[in-house]
Amino acid sequence: MKYRNPVIPGFYPDPSVCRVGEDFYLVNSSFEFFPGVPLYHSRDLVNWRQAGHVLTRESQLPLAGVRASGGIYAPTIREHAGRYYMITTNIGGWHTGAQNFIVHAQDPLGPWSEPVLLDQEGIDPSLFWDDDEACYYVGTHQGEKGSCIGQFQLDPDTGARLTETRPIWYGTGGKCPEGPHMYKIGGWYYLMIAEGGTEYGHMETIARSRQLWGPFESCPHNPILTHRNLMPGFDAMLDPDYVEFQGTGHADLVEDSAGGWWLVFHAIRPTQGQLHHIGRETMLAPVEWVDGWPVVNGGQLIQAVMEAKATPGARLDSQGFAAQGSFSVEEDFTQVQALPAGWAHLRGQKPGGCRFEQGLVLTAGEDSLDSPLGSPSFAGVRQRQFLAFVETELLPQPEAQAGLTVFHTHQHHYDLTLVQRDGQRAALLRKRVCDMVTESALVPLPGEGPVTLQIHSDKQGYRFFAKAQGQEPVLVGQGLSQLLSTEVMAGTFTGCFFGLFCQGQPGAQARFSRFTCRYSGEESGGPAPQ
Repeated sequence: MKYRNPVIPGFYPDPSVCRVGEDFYLVNSSFEFFPGVPLYHSRDLVNWRQAGHVLTRESQLPLAGVRASGGIYAPTIREHAGRYYMITTNIGGWHTGAQNFIVHAQDPLGPWSEPVLLDQEGIDPSLFWDDDEACYYVGTHQGEKGSCIGQFQLDPDTGARLTETRPIWYGTGGKCPEGPHMYKIGGWYYLMIAEGGTEYGHMETIARSRQLWGPFESCPHNPILTHRNLMPGFDAMLDPDYVEFQGTGHADLVEDSAGGWWLVFHAIRPTQGQLHHIGRETMLAPVEWVDGWPVVNGGQLIQAVMEAKATPGARLDSQGFAAQGSFSVEEDFTQVQALPAGWAHLRGQKPGGCRFEQGLVLTAGEDSLDSPLGSPSFAGVRQRQFLAFVETELLPQPEAQAGLTVFHTHQHHYDLTLVQRDGQRAALLRKRVCDMVTESALVPLPGEGPVTLQIHSDKQGYRFFAKAQGQEPVLVGQGLSQLLSTEVMAGTFTGCFFGLFCQGQPGAQARFSRFTCRYSGEESGGPAPQ
């Protein structure tokens, strides 16, 4: 079969996957966004549908006061004896540096339990059950020789520690050994980890041992996955050495029901040079076992179009491509009473800040999109592709400043905002980049009815339009994608959202009747992205 990477585009990093029968379940990091830990389901590893979130209650996921790129790091999902377990780290959520915890459920669609907190520092925890049913924690650790992977036995239902933490592998010498997963395959214990940092030196390495506690032998062809030292070009048509994906790593292995092996991992798509802005995205590659070691994609680079033996359940078109679902969004807020699974808030939502009453009503609070630790009145979906058309219709109160935003962090966002100036309604584009704030000229919007706001995006940037009823859209302003990139922000772990917001005088409201986000090549309402 042929398929297209990324299989889950947009800000869906640090994937972990498990298979139960014919069903695959995958989770991702969510950092400061709520609900936490997106949960995806698939029957073929290519076509993924978001089934919900694992952490849906504040008691499971306290995020008040969590910094940007704090919160949920690198979850792992596993199934054992009919019960599903998810283990992860909340950075700052319990007002501690790093709190590891486990939740469980009889059904992966929930409800999931309250957290069981663990007495173990570090991040990126994983769970492994041995043949004797004993369960082990594997995660980052500080050993005598520095950063490494540590392991201890625990009771996953109570969190009780049953042994002390012991270092089991320091990796191959790359910085930040992290993201570990343990497997037992063919009588060998395999320990797979990420190294090199989750940037352009990212890589995946693996070691094996006949004993659970080691010593572990490093794979002779490590790293088994990396695009390091392959600098991204500026344009595929002009640069013969163009590499579309960078930062490949943080992987998990899974076997399909026909005995085929696969690797899920994340990567980034730079827009120009070493700049990316829509986040680390979930990718898929086939794996073969050669002389007892995994070989990813035949040892070749990861491509946008991949070819491999079809997974059970894959539906192929006439050209041999596996079917992949639409990532476009079409919401009629007047017909629903809750946001679908793909939507998220910043650190949760204040009581009354987001409700449905003949549409989606957002109520301004004390926090704005500029608040570094707050929960503004915001609801957004992750940007999934570069070419997009986004549109919403809203009717704000005069005291509200409401509209449509491209949001990455509190210091990096572009806001197409409706305001009242001198008694007249108008639209403006407010751009926040670090400590620089600019506002465009006002675009008057006569009348009193709903207003339509639009974003047209491409690889290099965004154009913002507004129109009153009966009028044609008017360009309000534009912004470059490079100023919303992770590298300009000096290293965030998240990606851009297309979001709705309301701020200004606390208590002021805006009612949104609909929302469209259409990606190029997918059918939905609205004009084609330009």
